[in-house]
Amino acid sequence: MQPRFGNLTKLTAEPARRRLAMANARLKTTVAAPAAASVPQVLAELDTIGGPIAGVDMLRLLSVALPPRELVWWACLAGRDVAQVGEAPPPLAAAEAWVFEPGDERRAAARAAMEIAEPDDDTTLCAFCAVVAEGTLGPGDLARYDAPPGAAENAAFGINIVALSRQGWSMEEGLAYLLDRGLDIARGGDGTKVPRPQKASAEGSAETAQGAGAAP
Repeated sequence: MQPRFGNLTKLTAEPARRRLAMANARLKTTVAAPAAASVPQVLAELDTIGGPIAGVDMLRLLSVALPPRELVWWACLAGRDVAQVGEAPPPLAAAEAWVFEPGDERRAAARAAMEIAEPDDDTTLCAFCAVVAEGTLGPGDLARYDAPPGAAENAAFGINIVALSRQGWSMEEGLAYLLDRGLDIARGGDGTKVPRPQKASAEGSAETAQGAGAAP
């Protein structure tokens, strides 16, 4: 096992294939790892395969592997990248508040912030991730209804892809950075000490956005 994928103590021992199935997600890259292979094992194989598709698949796999609080925090870090302002937009601030103190009151605040946000505020993905992270559509009466499979995971993955497409990083460096930030969280860190990549050229930024499948 590569050191990069070792000591991911926050991840469960469930096979990667099961985690993907539970979130109704799949990888685009064909891997040779057996059905019982762990998430770190599949991440290591994807890393060996390399390339942008495998890189995006690594983000996808990590999104279905992180526990709820860690998943939302990973999404919030990407939300900070997307917002690019000193003060977090209300949906992002509400999601961060839930991470620091999970509970129905904070989930309700995240839902409220999401519902009144500006239409172009992509950090609503962070708030939505916090709302459904516990597996239901929200607190109170909404707790009686299960969230769609993979709802929180898709939101966290989505905001990371938005961040990738808008930061001006090269595809390779951006994918590595977002993944390493999540891996640090999976080890018990806060993801904030991972060195940020430098901005790429304007041409490189356009290629990154196109390769990530998101609009710049």
